[in-house]
Amino acid sequence: MKKVLVIEDEAQIRSNIVQILNFLDYDTISADNGLKGLELAREKLPDLIICDIMMPQLDGYAVVYSLRQEEETAKIPFIFLTAKNEYTDVRQGMELGADDYLIKPFSADELMRAINRQMEKMAVFEKYTQSKLDTLSNNISMSMPQEMNSSLNGILGVSQMLMQGHNLLNNIEAIEMVECIYNSALRLNRLVQNCLYYTELELTATDPDRIRETRLNIPKSFTKDIINQVAWEKANQVERLEDLDIQIENTLVQIPSDKLQKIVEEIIDNAFKFSEKDIKVKVIGSASENHFNLFVIDGGRGITKEEIENVGAYMQFSRKFYEQQGSGLGLIIAKRLVELYGGQFNIESIPGKQTIVHIMLPQVTVRSVELDLPWQTIPVS
Repeated sequence: MKKVLVIEDEAQIRSNIVQILNFLDYDTISADNGLKGLELAREKLPDLIICDIMMPQLDGYAVVYSLRQEEETAKIPFIFLTAKNEYTDVRQGMELGADDYLIKPFSADELMRAINRQMEKMAVFEKYTQSKLDTLSNNISMSMPQEMNSSLNGILGVSQMLMQGHNLLNNIEAIEMVECIYNSALRLNRLVQNCLYYTELELTATDPDRIRETRLNIPKSFTKDIINQVAWEKANQVERLEDLDIQIENTLVQIPSDKLQKIVEEIIDNAFKFSEKDIKVKVIGSASENHFNLFVIDGGRGITKEEIENVGAYMQFSRKFYEQQGSGLGLIIAKRLVELYGGQFNIESIPGKQTIVHIMLPQVTVRSVELDLPWQTIPVS
């Protein structure tokens, strides 16, 4: 049974609303002033709140504002009751977080329609949230165990062979086995680090204070050396140096160097992972107005429009049909980092032909003291 909290200082109106709600089979609780209503909302966590604006001790504006600041009550649907048919009063309430309003006097039918609208919205939201949770759970169940087991099996299996047959191995064979163990450990370490990295990014992305703190006094980075180094290292790791086509302009961007490096690592790693040997991976970076544009283009199998729209944590495209390494965190980590530092992240793809990842990062603007010029973007040749 859904629970509704009614906060109204006029006894007759409060009683009428409670009777209507009881008739509709809602579990109803009520308060005769804003302070009591706020306490009940925190204690009972109702599914819906109906609240008058003008009340003693604490008005409706203060109630909705307080509730929207607290995690447990922030998402509770909130309907204002007001005797003032003035746009500014209604607008103020909506800006503070109210979902709907009713002008007194209102009919039982109007009240029922307003309640039904909010309940339907919550049902849709809950269904959407559950769908996302189910997808995330499914993605984790498909990617994490396989990736962890593959790495652990490599470490355990080869190390056991090394222990049991070390007397029969020559130096080259022993070194190859140690390298296999080391690479499997690196793969497992990258999985763990990306899980921790993603968790930290999500915590930051949902906290406005942390976002503001992150964007204050951002360290700056030059693009060319970082991107070139990462691209060549990734190409070398997969023995595809001849497939790398890179052209990067040097400019100063508003992002820490380690974050830029992480973005580029994940994007280029994906480009090589999802394209075959002897197919070019193009990395192109150029300055445009106040932004630095980075394009990573591969001629791989591509992804569908639906898959692009659903880029998320532990999402691996077509894993049911293709064997692939990784946890599915690379793209979402890159996307979150780009957006955290005020940039834009876009993917365009033609299935079976190519994928283009386009990143826009803000360039640094500084005053040229020597020339006494106005604020300008600095391209570095």
